[in-house]
Formats: sequence, C-alpha cells, structure tokens
Amino acid sequence: MVSLGLVVLAGGVTVLGVALGVAPTAFRYHLRMAVGGPLDPTLLMQVQDAFANTILTSLGVAVPVAMITAFAVTWIVARRLGRSVAVVADAADRIARGNLRVRVQAPAIGPEFTQLADAFNAMAARLADTETIRRRLIGDLAHEMRTPIASLEATVEAVVDGVLPLDAVTRATLIDQADRLRHLVADMSAVSRAEERQLDLHAEPVELGRLATDAVAAARARYVAAGVQLDLRITDRAAVVRVDPHRITEAVANLLDNALRHTPAGGAVHVVVATDPRGAVLEVVDTGSGFDPVDAERLFERFYRADASRTRSSAGSGIGLTIARAIVQAHGGTLTAASEGPRTGARFRIHLPAHQHVRAHNLSG
Repeated sequence: MVSLGLVVLAGGVTVLGVALGVAPTAFRYHLRMAVGGPLDPTLLMQVQDAFANTILTSLGVAVPVAMITAFAVTWIVARRLGRSVAVVADAADRIARGNLRVRVQAPAIGPEFTQLADAFNAMAARLADTETIRRRLIGDLAHEMRTPIASLEATVEAVVDGVLPLDAVTRATLIDQADRLRHLVADMSAVSRAEERQLDLHAEPVELGRLATDAVAAARARYVAAGVQLDLRITDRAAVVRVDPHRITEAVANLLDNALRHTPAGGAVHVVVATDPRGAVLEVVDTGSGFDPVDAERLFERFYRADASRTRSSAGSGIGLTIARAIVQAHGGTLTAASEGPRTGARFRIHLPAHQHVRAHNLSG
C-alpha cells in the first residue's frame, strides 16, 4: 500500500507542476489570439492573476480529492491482495506442520493469483500423494522384510546354540535370505521412483520388435532350464514407438519373469508384437496358473497375492508387475492383464502409442 501510495503522490505532484508550468503560457497565447492584438499590461496582469488563482484553487481541491480517492482504492486493493497472500501463507504453514489436506480457493482478483492458487493446490496434492506412497512403502517394506529377517535370526541363533552346523547348507541359507533382502530393497526403491514419476527417461524412436527380441534372448536360458517353451512372433517389425529402450526392455523382462514363475515345466509362453490403429502392442501369453478375472487390476498392486504367488515376480519381491505398469504408464501407454480363470493361463498386454512424445522425468533421491 505504501508503494502504491507513493505512486499516487508522485502523480499528483507531477500534475500540479505541469499545470503551473504550462497553463499560464498557453493561456496568454490563446488570450492574444482571441483579442486579436496586444492587451493593456495592467489588464493582462489582472487576468493572469485571476487565471492563476483559479488554477491553484481548482488543483488545490482536485489533487487532494484525487489522492484521497486513489488511496482509498489502493487500500481496498492492498487489503484484498494481502488477504489472499495471507491465506496462501497460512495454508503453507499448515502444510509445513503436516496437514497435507489443505487447499486454497482461487481469489477473483486476476489470473496471476488464480495460477498461484492452482500451483499451490497441485503442490499440496503431490506432497499428499508422496506421503501416501512413503507410508505404504514403509508398511510394505516392514511386512516383506519380516520373513527373511526372521529366517536369518533363527538360522544364526541355531548356529550359535550349536543346533545347526555352519556348513555349506547353512551358509547357503544365510546368503539366500540376505540376497532376498537386497533384492527387496532395490525393488522397493525402483517402484517408489516409478510410482512418483521420477524415472529418468531417454526416449528415442525404436522398433518394439527389437526390444522384444532382446528381452526374449536374455530370458531364454532361464526358460530352457525350467523346461518352459518360449517363442516370439513379430507380425509387424515396423511397429516403431518413441520410448526409453532400456526401461521398456525392463518392463518386458518383468512380464517374462512373472510368466515363468507361474508356468510349470512343459508349458509355454508366447510373446507377440503387433500394431493397431492407435500404436504398437506387445503381449505375453502363458499357459500357467492364471487367475480370477476379478483380480486383474489388483495384480498390479504391490505385494498383492491373487493366489499362492501369482504376482511374485522381479526376483521374488512381488512388485515386478507394479514396476512394469509404472514404466509403461510413464511412456503414455497401458499395461493390462486378462485370464479366463485359475489354471487357464494369463495374458499381459502392453499398448504404446506410436511416436508418443515422452516427457523427461528427473531422477531424484
């Protein structure tokens, strides 16, 4: 308000100075033009004095009235601006104290403040989502770490008490549980970044068939060892998408791991790459355990078990499907699951838009 008041004061002084400097000269010129010749000096002086007094009287009344009016308008505007800023500041303070449900209403005082309110609400919503993910992450991690930690404690205690010898079998058990914990921590970090859209994506045009070929080649040895058939069928090698090839290959690898876990020896897993009018499609179809169709969406929840271990993938942590969907969604695509029921196999379908512009997400943490 003080700043706006100084502007109003400067304007009033400027008006007064310009009027007193310009008006007398302009008045004499127009007076001579009206009379058509020179005036009597005494009369001219009297007329100029009368004009000057009139100007001073008028400005003496007009300038204070204008300044009072301007200050009143300034006071009203300043109060509205100050009240709006105070509301945002109070909301920010409440968020800082842990109340992430706070939102502000956009004041009707201009698009800038509407933009500020929208940005503040978006920030608050993002913080709330991050806090929800953090709490779920801690809860899920504590739940999943309980079993390997208990196994490690029991094994170590048995070795210390002399119940178990520290032989190759015992060491293998300890190494296996420690490895499970390592995989769990790494996977939880990956899925947390993926769910918060903090993946570092380096998109480029690439044939989806080539990515599928690389993922199948990497998984081939494990499938042979498990006695499960793995084949790849590419119906359109020109299925070009704009993606981060490493991330999409990781998503396909997670689907292949998941299919291998739930397909018994003698079964088969088929990978199909094709196109449709909206983009490119990659399907992983297995002849394994399948699942109840009502569980299709819940398969992508962290650690959800539709049956004994339907979603246990990504080194057994149970979040491989969660990571795969987050990666696909970060590229503007979709990942869905379908099955006709238990023991009927499952179909996982990735759809990616052709040449989709992918936003670069910064990796943090």
